[in-house]
Amino acid sequence: MAVQSSFKNMTICLFAICLVCSALLAGVYALTAEPIAAAAAAKNEAAIKEVLPDSAVNIEEERTVEMDGVEYTYNLAYDEPGNTVGCAINVSALGFGGPIAIKVGFDVDGVICNTKVLSQAETPGLGAKCTEASFSDQFKGFDPAEKKLAVKKDGGDVDAITASTITSRAYANALATASRVFWTIVGTPMPLDASTGATTEQTKEE
Repeated sequence: MAVQSSFKNMTICLFAICLVCSALLAGVYALTAEPIAAAAAAKNEAAIKEVLPDSAVNIEEERTVEMDGVEYTYNLAYDEPGNTVGCAINVSALGFGGPIAIKVGFDVDGVICNTKVLSQAETPGLGAKCTEASFSDQFKGFDPAEKKLAVKKDGGDVDAITASTITSRAYANALATASRVFWTIVGTPMPLDASTGATTEQTKEE
C-alpha cells in the first residue's frame, strides 16, 4: 500500500507541476504576444520603406497574389498625390542553411529598387554575407528585363559571394521569382490612384 500511495502522490505532484508550468507559460505568452507582434510589424514596416522608392509615402495594407499555386504577400506604395510608385514583395528560396526570406522592392517599371533579408540561417562569415551591402547593393537599379537574375557561374549577371555559390544562387532565384510575381500583380486589377481607388480595368475603360 505504501508503494502505491507513493506512486499516486508522485503522479499528483507531477500533474500539479505541469499545470503550474502551463499556466506560467500561458501567462508569459499573454504578456509578450502583443509586444512581439508589434516589434515584428515595426520591423516589417521598416523593411518595406527600405526597399521602396523615396517617393513612397503611403503604404497600403498587405495583399496576396497567387502564382503557380503559391500565395505571395505584397504591399503597394503611393506618393503624396496618390499615384502608385512601387511594390514590396515577400519571397523566399532555400539556401545552404535553410530558407532565406527576402523583401524585394520594385518601381512601377519592374526595376528592383532594393532588397532586404528578413530572415536567414546561412553560415556566418560566408553565406550570411547576403545581408551585407557589399552583396545586396548590386541589385539596386537591377532591371530583370535587361539583365539575368542568376549568378555569373550560371550565365547570369549577379556577382556571387565568395565560397557561397549556393546562397548567392538562392538569393538570385528569389529575386527572379519576385520579378515574376511583380508582373503577375501588374496583370491583376489593383489601385493606380489611392485617392480614387481606380483600378487598371477602370482606367482602360475610361
